[in-house]
Amino acid sequence: MQLSHLRRLAGLVTLAASVAISLPAAAQDFINVLTGGTSGVYYPLGVALSKIYTEKIPGSRPSVQATKASVENLNLLQQGKGEIAFTLGDSLAFAWRGDEEAGFKAKLNKLRGVTAIYPNYIQVVASKDSGIKTLADLKGKRLSVGAPKSGTELNARAILAGAGLSYKDLAKVEYLPFSESVELMKNRQLDATLQSAGLGVASIRDLATSVDIVVVEIPAAVVDKIGAPYIKGVIPANTYSGQAADVQTAAVVNYLVTRSDLKDDLAYQMTKSIFENLDALTAAHSAAKAITLDKALEGMPVPLHPGAERYFKERGISPKS
Repeated sequence: MQLSHLRRLAGLVTLAASVAISLPAAAQDFINVLTGGTSGVYYPLGVALSKIYTEKIPGSRPSVQATKASVENLNLLQQGKGEIAFTLGDSLAFAWRGDEEAGFKAKLNKLRGVTAIYPNYIQVVASKDSGIKTLADLKGKRLSVGAPKSGTELNARAILAGAGLSYKDLAKVEYLPFSESVELMKNRQLDATLQSAGLGVASIRDLATSVDIVVVEIPAAVVDKIGAPYIKGVIPANTYSGQAADVQTAAVVNYLVTRSDLKDDLAYQMTKSIFENLDALTAAHSAAKAITLDKALEGMPVPLHPGAERYFKERGISPKS
């Protein structure tokens, strides 16, 4: 009796084990969001995006990674170490071409577009004590240009070249993230910082509350000389404390990108979740106010991911040839 009971029990255990083996594991869609430094705009928007995906994409496991931004993000995507990334448009174009000087040893052929988001404004900010009022005044001064080979640093090279300057004309070049640049300016160890970010970036807001600043104009003629993908922009008066007037500047569009081997359905859901939750992104940072469906495919330098393309077609938007 006891033996037959044990045999039945063993049979049930075997059956349960076989059923467990035959059942598929719960699907887990890891979504690593590649952003930038924590004091920039990419990071808070990336955190908001992660929260949106957690709530809106069943079975997803989003995470947020702080990085050196555009160039690092694109290289990480190519290596399969992320699912969606923020990047500047010029960095994206360089990556697609495989521009080694810009930080890409070969063409990053796995990159696929998700959407254009908002323009980065090239913001050159000097301490009032430095005497810098124009780009020409940067000659012989100490300037921070962002992390080496970052999107910001590529912008810095372009802007200086457009103004007839190079790093050799400066007294000192610092390759620092936004927050570290600001700390050096507060301590009078830097004269100016160039930051490529959305308007109202936290680092410059912080600087302007501690030091009297001058927001340096990037004239339209300089922007025209540099050409695409740079466009003319304006930093509205009172964006930062002590900035009493509008300031002309240059801007370049930011994009969200993914990689070619991401599942079409996941890319579709990721894209859809962005546009159905723009209020949450805007709450995270005001730069997101510029994200609109009608400009979603504007100037996209890489092929669109099929999942993203499906969403835009549903909304009546097709890639421009």
